[in-house]
Amino acid sequence: MRRTVRYILATSNPMGDLEALEKFVKVAPDTGADAVVVIGNLMPKTAKSRDYAAFFHILSETHLPTAYIPGPEDAPIWEYLREAANTELVRPEMRNVHETFTFWKGPYLVAGAGGEILDDGEPEEKEALRYPAWVAEYHLKTLWELKDYPKIFLFYTRPFHKGLGEGGSHEVAHLIKTHNPLVALVAGRGQKHEMLGASWVVVPGDLSEGEYSLLDLRSRKLETGNVR
Repeated sequence: MRRTVRYILATSNPMGDLEALEKFVKVAPDTGADAVVVIGNLMPKTAKSRDYAAFFHILSETHLPTAYIPGPEDAPIWEYLREAANTELVRPEMRNVHETFTFWKGPYLVAGAGGEILDDGEPEEKEALRYPAWVAEYHLKTLWELKDYPKIFLFYTRPFHKGLGEGGSHEVAHLIKTHNPLVALVAGRGQKHEMLGASWVVVPGDLSEGEYSLLDLRSRKLETGNVR
């Protein structure tokens, strides 16, 4: 086992496809991954606690440090949070980092902001997960006290970047440029990566389409794969 995390196996938008998730988990040993990232939507809207329990049970079979955040469909959020809390009691390597953070060997600080990040409006966590930018900015504010750690960020909403296409949020781009994480992983179809300032922004692919990526933090190279 490496003394530091170098290879991250990542994907997004599983949308409750447990068969694809099982295949993704089985890929992990062959990739040499040191850690795993899954960016919501983990389940389709209105999923119950038992659905998240099944999801987290399968994901935990990688036996690797694993970080995840919810997407807009993971509402109401308390179903997601309840099972995340239950899972993490017995599998401490599994960590929800939505509006919070954890540490991986390096040491790296891993933090996230799930759901859709909007320029303004009111927070919504019942029908869909949506947050005005100031909420994400507030929850990441505490990281200034941990500024000496290299950071890995997880966002569901991709930042605005011409190279990534499909639009994107100027507010998320601002958050990335402000905190300068080593890497920011964001949800979306099609594996791609670009630099945004000093940060490596990676779209690892959509698991509901079978897509995943292996990130090499040292060389900033991306290997892509598909479980279909």
